[in-house]
Amino acid sequence: MKVKEVIVVEGKDDTAKVLQAVHADTIETNGSAINSCILKQIQHAKEKRGVIIFTDPDYPGQRIRHIVDQAIPGCKHAFLTRDQARNKRSTTKSLGIEHASVADIKQALAAVYELQPVRESEITKADLIHYGFIGGLEANKRREQLGELLQIGHTNGKQLLKRLTMFGIGKAELKRAVMQIGRERKAKNDQS
Repeated sequence: MKVKEVIVVEGKDDTAKVLQAVHADTIETNGSAINSCILKQIQHAKEKRGVIIFTDPDYPGQRIRHIVDQAIPGCKHAFLTRDQARNKRSTTKSLGIEHASVADIKQALAAVYELQPVRESEITKADLIHYGFIGGLEANKRREQLGELLQIGHTNGKQLLKRLTMFGIGKAELKRAVMQIGRERKAKNDQS
């Protein structure tokens, strides 16, 4: 798989792992020490070929994603789940693209999102409460499942509506995802 866009990653290990999965060029931010020189490179890459931001699913990765997206609007986004990015060979809770499987990286890059101009969402906070994504005992787990299913990354309750709006996800797509989560939960309970 050849990726036309330049992929923005955090470091050398991420680049090495991405190159195991696809043919692509990367720009490394060197962690959260992203500076104006790197932002200029990313801006140039966006103008010439387009950019995919592909950072770790942790706080520093989200921070880098936010910095780049604010400085250079119109970038595309790829996400890994926390589970996909977890180091399975270590007892530490290290998260990173470098720990993901080649298949998971290919899947994340195949499901790239492009941010839409800010608009009003047809999904409301009341919908998210109704579906158990905010305020319930299992809300965090349900948000994690939703983030995996829609490939929008894991969010807290306050971020969820913004992320759904940002990626242009409407009520119909949300409802399909809720039904899929219900089917998966039922299948899991039937196995128990």
